[in-house]
Amino acid sequence: MLVCEIYKSIQGEGRLTGTESVFLRLSGCNLRCGFCDTPFASWEPEGEPLSVDEILRRTNQEDCRHVVLTGGEPMLPAEIVPLSRELARGDKHITIETAGTIARGVTCDLMSISPKLSNSTPPGSRSPRWHQRHEQSRHRPDVIRRLVGKYDYQIKFVVDVPDDLDEIARWLVEFPEVTADRVWLMPQGVDPGELALRETWIRPWCAVQGFNFCPRMQITWFGNVRGT
Repeated sequence: MLVCEIYKSIQGEGRLTGTESVFLRLSGCNLRCGFCDTPFASWEPEGEPLSVDEILRRTNQEDCRHVVLTGGEPMLPAEIVPLSRELARGDKHITIETAGTIARGVTCDLMSISPKLSNSTPPGSRSPRWHQRHEQSRHRPDVIRRLVGKYDYQIKFVVDVPDDLDEIARWLVEFPEVTADRVWLMPQGVDPGELALRETWIRPWCAVQGFNFCPRMQITWFGNVRGT
């Protein structure tokens, strides 16, 4: 697997916000979000090819029970199946951060699914090829149903503009099995001021709908820097 980085930090998003965790970021993605904040794992993937055994060794060096498999898209390489199995054998709590477009028989304690709305599609002027490919691939209802039916899960939406709220509502109509308490709405952005501005209208809507608001606490704590 191509590994971009392994580091210990604090989970800043979703149900486990505030939990000390080891983050294992795999490089490579089947999508190309226009607002991607980790382009070094997607648009221009970088990293070191490592075996499952070496990844386990480096992860275990951090002496932390919670492990987050992220990317890029961590479900892309087939090796995530034996990797997750071996992490579980070591009594690790495993979160997998995925866009919900690929399903594999992984071992997982929390499947953190971030469905990509239309706001994620890169403009054609940036990359005509990826504009078309991303738009065609970003929504896989069959995969979403398989993941939410098999794993404990949370759904995280990245919200950019108010129109995104209507799109989220339509998405949830398509998946009536997803209850409001499983849904987290997160403002798009990597600047604290930008995030705070979007929070002013996202948080109240979450309260009305019974959703969870998901501040990107890693930005507040550390800024938009790698290894956090």
